[in-house]
Amino acid sequence: MCTFTLAVSLGAVLLLPFSILTNEVLLLFPHSYYVQWLNGSLIHGLWNLVFLFSNLSLVFLMPFAYFFTEAEGFAGSKKGILARVYETFVVLLLLTLLVLGMVWVASAIVDEDTGSRESLYDLWEYYLPYLYSCISLFGVLLLLLCTPVGLSRMFTVTGKLLVKPRLLEDLDEQLNCTRFEEAALSHKISASPTSCWLNLSAAVLQEQFLAIQSRRLALELRRCASPWQRNLGYPLAMLCLLALTGISVLVVCFHTLELLLDDAAMPRGIQDAPLGQVSFSIFGSFGAALQVVLIFYLMVSSVVGFYSSPLFMRLLPVRQDTPMTKIIGNCVSLLVLSSALPIFSRMLGITRFDLLGDFGRFNWLGNFYIVFLYNMLFAALTTLCLVKKFTWAMRAELIRAFGLHKLPLPVTRTRQPSKLC
Repeated sequence: MCTFTLAVSLGAVLLLPFSILTNEVLLLFPHSYYVQWLNGSLIHGLWNLVFLFSNLSLVFLMPFAYFFTEAEGFAGSKKGILARVYETFVVLLLLTLLVLGMVWVASAIVDEDTGSRESLYDLWEYYLPYLYSCISLFGVLLLLLCTPVGLSRMFTVTGKLLVKPRLLEDLDEQLNCTRFEEAALSHKISASPTSCWLNLSAAVLQEQFLAIQSRRLALELRRCASPWQRNLGYPLAMLCLLALTGISVLVVCFHTLELLLDDAAMPRGIQDAPLGQVSFSIFGSFGAALQVVLIFYLMVSSVVGFYSSPLFMRLLPVRQDTPMTKIIGNCVSLLVLSSALPIFSRMLGITRFDLLGDFGRFNWLGNFYIVFLYNMLFAALTTLCLVKKFTWAMRAELIRAFGLHKLPLPVTRTRQPSKLC
């Protein structure tokens, strides 16, 4: 179930880029026999399947997986797999009735129309799309909070993965310090007497020794990097990240102004995709390729920001030490983020490709104030995070590059007046 949910998440991420590239391919080769299978019905069917499987994973599969891991069987029943399955089905049925009632009450409070409340009795046609609309709204708000943080964190993450120039990083000093720490821990481990009272401390020292040893090996590999990789790879990566971030902010600002002047800038849903007729970018194929790159970049940034936030940092999986409940939580989180990505990209004006199928049936997408305020908040939060990141990072790098962090801090002694007895 978790594997299927992750596959659906990957499909939701690839949905909008595949649709944009399909339109450009049909524009470049309109009469080619080998691309005739790329048509509007295929794209529309993919959007409907991703919507269906997203509903299925969020409403049934992931709750079933969680309740199954927690189930032990009813009291008095024979222990086994079937007892756990029966308990899971009962709990899931009760949860479905509870969520159905909560959604019906929320609809009655928000919308006073009797027909809209009666339409919720149709489970497949109205209830699931309405519930998924609420989940997508939560996912879009989550992307609004995580993406600006992720855009600023991408520079730090990329800096840790790549080898910095010698002006910005002294690997020899770090390697010497790591070797000294490794030698000190090795001496402590070999010199500690074998006693049952010291088993716990010895285990802790062994874990610290293995962590420092792996860090030393990583530093040695980075030290052996070529000058091209050291002096060219890091600056190019930083420039690419800066360019993509700047283009994203400029596109959102331009789309915010466009919302005030043109009603066509509002996101809307369509039932038929007019592919192969006109490009969705004013720059043609290059603009469409840039849109695809920006969509992937924003998705990666949102995932980085999600796992960097204090609320969701505990969900970060650890290799060979992740419980099943945490795996289920990660699958649900990634599915919520990825299924909201097409709506997120269309609301910010990253692409002009309109939402297909049930993705465009959300009522809140037609609200001008929600879309306009969303664009304003995204531009403001991203700019604020980037300014804060670059001011602190630039100050720290300059201090480290000029060696000012090694200077002793001045100590000011205040003379206290003596008390006379």
